[in-house]
Amino acid sequence: MSYADKVFIENCKDILNNGFSDENLQVRPHWEDGTPAHTYKKFCIVNRYDLQKEFPILTIRKTFFKSCIDELLWIWQKKSNNVNDLNSHIWDSWADESGSIGKAYGYQLSVKHHYKEGDFDQVDRVIYDLKHNPSSRRIMTNIYNFADLREMHLYPCAYSMTFNVTGNKLNGILNQRSNDMVVANNWNVVQYSVLLIMLAKVTGFEPGELVHVIADAHIYDRHIPTLKKMFENPQYDAPKLIIKRDVKDFYDFKVDDFELVDYKATPLKEKLEVAI
Repeated sequence: MSYADKVFIENCKDILNNGFSDENLQVRPHWEDGTPAHTYKKFCIVNRYDLQKEFPILTIRKTFFKSCIDELLWIWQKKSNNVNDLNSHIWDSWADESGSIGKAYGYQLSVKHHYKEGDFDQVDRVIYDLKHNPSSRRIMTNIYNFADLREMHLYPCAYSMTFNVTGNKLNGILNQRSNDMVVANNWNVVQYSVLLIMLAKVTGFEPGELVHVIADAHIYDRHIPTLKKMFENPQYDAPKLIIKRDVKDFYDFKVDDFELVDYKATPLKEKLEVAI
């Protein structure tokens, strides 16, 4: 049994059994047909994943690993806010006619700021500090820029990473204001686990713990039947993640550099509609 399966099942059953329903409230999210998208939710779920023990990917449903990595590189490496730079269509609902999602996600990471050591964007500042000042307690990113919110087509969900070096381990805290548990929870866990592994590799550390803090963890009404079927699926051991090249530069990573060895998972038969 994958540890990611165990955590996911426990979280989701807790939300269904003990969560708050917003079915009687007015809500912003809606389905493509215009119907309000209601949820069951829990406030503040915190999960810890030790990347030294296993790679936290679900096996009770298949997580599309390559697409996860592609989106991660789109945001953190390409620092793009245009869906034409992405090899999937997951952001199409929020893109304008030019493909832009506004001043969101990768755009925020691309903006340079002036420091006494020089000009850095947020990603390059993290890499610089991990190499030159790893004991710092100030190594973090934040893309929830209030000044630019009105020009974002979607406010950031996963909005900040705090990095902390303990001994030879690089740890990270992912803060997320909102998480669609069935569609996106493991997607985000996989992405930011890979991000920690990438940064650890190019800065000389071992990957440590990813701590995932979710302010509003919710399950949409139309996802519940599919989720309950997922609970009954077989559970397999976690696969092993390998990086096939000895990459030294963060900006040299490619999607095909990452491989899951012995990944067994149940394909998702029903298409999960995404609330917009």
